[in-house]
This record gives sequence, structure tokens and C-alpha cells, in this order.
Amino acid sequence: MNERILVVEDEPTIATGLRDDLEIEGFAVEVAEDGTAALSRILEGKFDLILLDLMLPGMDGFTVCREARLKGDRTPIIMLTAKGQEVDKVVGLELGADDYVTKPFSRRELLARIKAVLRRVQDGPEPCGIHRFGDVTVDIGRCEVSRWGEKIALTAMEFKLLRVFLEHRGRVLTIDDLLGEVWGRDAVLTDRVVYTHVNNLRNKLEENPQKPRFLIGIRGIGYRFDG
Repeated sequence: MNERILVVEDEPTIATGLRDDLEIEGFAVEVAEDGTAALSRILEGKFDLILLDLMLPGMDGFTVCREARLKGDRTPIIMLTAKGQEVDKVVGLELGADDYVTKPFSRRELLARIKAVLRRVQDGPEPCGIHRFGDVTVDIGRCEVSRWGEKIALTAMEFKLLRVFLEHRGRVLTIDDLLGEVWGRDAVLTDRVVYTHVNNLRNKLEENPQKPRFLIGIRGIGYRFDG
């Protein structure tokens, strides 16, 4: 195991504990103590996963995540959120985070979530192929989405969700179907994760996200892709 993880945490005791725990598991770990330094390191593209605390000096975790996604970085991000702050989790997912862990968390839970996210990403978008709907083109092999030749930045999980929809055009997929196909049967996530990622895709791919043409919600069941 040689996966590289960037820990973004300004509390020295927590950062040291995370680094030690992850290195014991075989990960290569670097630590950034503030948001500005973290964003610079992220954009160098050296990491396989980022553990991102929200409360950081200078540039908070939300801003780091947003700026990284806007600049096209798709490295998986797990946000570290405060206990009971559900709004932080929702905002983080909307900005492009792949998962979240609520403080205080156990070493076992954190490792399980890290491995689950890495496993989902490493499964990769297969098979290769070109898909078009409306004015959007999806190149599965290159992991690229574009509209009239202009690239659209999707996170790794948004791309994987889109791939699942493309593979099941016209079929109604339940929330459980999507959780299993995209996040894995062992993922401990709520339905809101699916809702948030579908809304993210609508905002990026639909001409009018409020009246979607392709990602159609089926009340009480799930979604159908009509592209």
C-alpha cells in the first residue's frame, strides 16, 4: 500500500495522531497546517486522498475544497466536520467532497472510510466509450465531460455516479441501487449523499437544473436518466 494522503489539520496533536495512525497502516502521509498551504499542495497533484478539516486558519476547508474543484482537481476529499453540524456535511458534499467523518471519530471508522473511498475510486470508470446527451459529451476512457468542447469539472464520485446513470439509461434506479453501485454496499452513508451528488450533477450538466431534462427524480423511489 503506497497511497499518498494529505492531512489538512491545524491542531498539532490531532495532525500528529492522524499521521502516525495512517503511517502504521502503510500510507505515505504529509501534513498541511493551513488552508493556503493545503490548496497549493493539492494542486500539485501528488495525493491519492485528502483529509480536510473545516476549521483552518486563513482559508477554511470549504474554500479549499471549492477552489480545488474549480481548478479541476478531482482528488478524493474526506471532510472532518464538527459533531452535530449536519449543514457542514451537506455544504461539503455540494462543494465536491466525497465523504465526511464527524469529530470525535474512532481510528477504526476513519480507516474504514478512507479505504472505502480509495476502493471506490480505484474501481475506475469502465468500460471505455463516448456518450452524448444534449450538448454534453462524456468520454469514459479519459474521465472527461465537456459541453461544446469546454470541459466540465466533476469530482471522482460525481463522474462515477454519472457513469452509473449512463449504463442504466431509461431505468429507474432506487436510492439503494445508487448507494450500492457508486459508494459500495459497505458504505455507511445516508440518502442525502445521493440527493446532494445528483443535484451537483444537475447544476453542472442540465441547462435548467430546476427543470431537469436528463436526471429525472421519481418521487419516493429514486432517479431515472433520460439522456
